[in-house]
Amino acid sequence: METSRTTGHPEVRSFPIAGLASPANIITFSRIMASPVLFWLILDAEVSHGTSWAAFVLGWIFGVSDLFDGRIARATGGVTRSGAFLDPLADKIVVIGCAVSLVSVGRIHWLPVAIIILREAWISIIRVGYARQGLSVPARPLAKWKAFIQGIALVLAVMPTLEDQQWVVNGAIWIAVAITVVTGWQYVRDGSAVAS
Repeated sequence: METSRTTGHPEVRSFPIAGLASPANIITFSRIMASPVLFWLILDAEVSHGTSWAAFVLGWIFGVSDLFDGRIARATGGVTRSGAFLDPLADKIVVIGCAVSLVSVGRIHWLPVAIIILREAWISIIRVGYARQGLSVPARPLAKWKAFIQGIALVLAVMPTLEDQQWVVNGAIWIAVAITVVTGWQYVRDGSAVAS
């Protein structure tokens, strides 16, 4: 992947058609399209509070695909503008959709989910504002792991062997919330430094 001479960060390439149909983007788009299946598996397992091996396996598949699509993008010509948009969108759809589904079946409390949703909405609004000003705020390493950690917490929540271990699920969810809040604060602070 090329590096921008002005910022020192990886250059985002723009390929109008080939970029959208790149292997990495196909994986990301497939994750978005398959996400309702995961939500349905959680909601369908209401008796067991959303836990099922089918949801567990599909959640892991989503997580692995999220880890590899970036590597595939770099191996096949770099990150495209469509990929830079689709990947975080897919993360938000999967995480928020799963979390809301788990709240609906009584597996997790609504408060940590509300914090995650508000943080994601807040940062998205700020990011759009920076983009309109022509500013780019690079993500910190912890922010790049945020969605993965959120995903681990949600996968634990649907794991059948932890159905009666609510303390494990609650602990994992609140760790994910803490990282979500910290990375949001880091983004705001870094954005303020770039804008000043």
